[in-house]
Amino acid sequence: MYFTDRGIEELVSRRGDEEVSLAWLGEQLQAFVDVHPEFETAVERFATWLARLDDPED
Repeated sequence: MYFTDRGIEELVSRRGDEEVSLAWLGEQLQAFVDVHPEFETAVERFATWLARLDDPED
């Protein structure tokens, strides 16, 4: 188990029944990077990965 799995599991257990938009998720990621700029690269890579999930070239 990766350390991040605990955070993901907490997210699912606390907010798993909610529906959110991608716009809301984008706003939350931007707010997170504003508070924690040291994670900018990781958040950018994650957002790019999500954006390209259906792209067969990536």
